Amino acid sequence: MIEARELDKRLPDGKVLLDRVSFKALPGEFVALLGASGAGKTLTIRAMAGLTNLTSGDVRLTINPGESRSIAQAKGRELRRLRSQVGVIFQGLQLVKRLTVIENVMIGRLGSIHPVRSWLYGFTDGEASQAYTALERVGMQSFAGRITGSLSGGEMQRVAVARAVHQKPLLYLADEPIASLDPRNAETVMAMLQMLSRETLVVGAFHQPDLVRRYCTRAIALRQGKVVYDGPPALSQSQLLEVYGAEIATMEQQVGLQ
Repeated sequence: MIEARELDKRLPDGKVLLDRVSFKALPGEFVALLGASGAGKTLTIRAMAGLTNLTSGDVRLTINPGESRSIAQAKGRELRRLRSQVGVIFQGLQLVKRLTVIENVMIGRLGSIHPVRSWLYGFTDGEASQAYTALERVGMQSFAGRITGSLSGGEMQRVAVARAVHQKPLLYLADEPIASLDPRNAETVMAMLQMLSRETLVVGAFHQPDLVRRYCTRAIALRQGKVVYDGPPALSQSQLLEVYGAEIATMEQQVGLQ
């Protein structure tokens, strides 16, 4: 389980980016953060991953039953340990294009091994085998030896998912993982995340209500940094209008919402 408690983020000029954002997400859920551009989706994901400093509030990750740790307040080694339990799938992929596919997947375990071993010895044959298994889960095993930069955008996003799988996290966080993909590849990635959510909690930021309705178990909508909806993933037209405002007209043209 992960819990966001009164997440608040303000700029020095007083502008509010997150305004007391609170929710719990439980194992077995596939939770979508919805909202217009600038609503606070990505900032919430980054706060949950310990990648941004909050003005106030806390993020707590359950490590074992009855035992939770604060990501927001953790520092140094403790923060690195907690981050190693969170598999983040970025919109920008964050892959090293000059490395092979399987090398990029193995990088997902760097936070779980001692830096000296990673510098001097690299990864073991067992870890390479586990990375190959992660590629099998996303249908990319035949690309293991390919240079990552030679892949298409959809293929690279699947490698990014495999890297997170190889990490064996307690939680997956996905920041707009399908934003730059064509419809077919977007469906493929959403199906993969849905599959993973049956074993491990998935929380993602999305901009496609139709795909959220079909693949996710729950939606949390943000507007101007506030939670304005938390419930079933099939939002009504009036609810979408409240969340997206004037942006809904453009979305209707893109995804055929009626």
